[in-house]
Amino acid sequence: MKTVGLTYDLKSDYKLKKGDPPDANAEFDHPSTIGVIASAIESQGYKVKRIGNCSSLLEKIDSLNVDIVFNISEGRIGRNRESQVPMLLEMAGIPFVGADALTLALTLDKVMAKKVFIAENIPTPKFFEIKHIESLDTDHLKFPLIVKPRFEGSSKGLSENSRVENMDGLRTQAEYVINTYKQPALVEEFISGQEFTVAVVGNDPPEVLPAVQIKIDGKLKLNNKFYTFSRITSDRLEYICPARIPADLKNKLSEYAMRTYNAVECRDFGRVDFRVDANGNVYVLEINPLPSLSTEDVFPLVAKEVGLSYNQIIGKILKVAFERHNLN
Repeated sequence: MKTVGLTYDLKSDYKLKKGDPPDANAEFDHPSTIGVIASAIESQGYKVKRIGNCSSLLEKIDSLNVDIVFNISEGRIGRNRESQVPMLLEMAGIPFVGADALTLALTLDKVMAKKVFIAENIPTPKFFEIKHIESLDTDHLKFPLIVKPRFEGSSKGLSENSRVENMDGLRTQAEYVINTYKQPALVEEFISGQEFTVAVVGNDPPEVLPAVQIKIDGKLKLNNKFYTFSRITSDRLEYICPARIPADLKNKLSEYAMRTYNAVECRDFGRVDFRVDANGNVYVLEINPLPSLSTEDVFPLVAKEVGLSYNQIIGKILKVAFERHNLN
């Protein structure tokens, strides 16, 4: 029986420090999520060895005795934090599931990811960044705009105040992001319309799973509403799968999900987030090569839509990773 190591960060392991934003531990998992993933791996005929976070991996790396590591660790600090576990595993020659260190660092940094999208002719909202509030200049774009931290996930730093309609709002929100998250603010053209997320599994070629539409406050046409940190943790957010949309829009989302996944050299699994404007123009917001596998997130929904259980979709991700490493 093959042994699968599991690397992860728990919310309970992170103690909020003075000056931390309220969503500092948003990307980390609940112990129950790790339990569900471990059970799913075991249900597919593997033994599971829980490793934990980057520090724990460092302590155990010379005596892991695993065939492969299923990595869902977000890392602790800095824009390369998601790369910390993969880099250690790569250095030790231990196979792992999911994207490598380069892809994870590139995609967490939204500015770098958007540069790749632009180079690959993948539509993405126009943007600029503000490193210092003194250098604020809005000649680039028209209001409304949306202000985000440059390298955060899980909608960290996104609130109702993130969408701004004038210079005062932009200055206030950019200053908040720079001071609170200790990083530049990414400023994007705000795309009014609908929001979708598309999961992808596999390699050579990857399989694009059915699109999921985001419903907020009972509305599918979101217009000025958008995904915020507070909405993730409330009942105001719903996932609709399959998205009830025309075939041409389904095809566009599928094509751009595949192109985005390949552009950043994602592996094994990932998720691409979109906004679609009133004219049906598709914009890639970001790709997450380390998406949540929580049973409350989109992966169980898309699995069900293609006739798989949650356990089976986790098994499928593992299987494609084993194939990629020639470990079957």
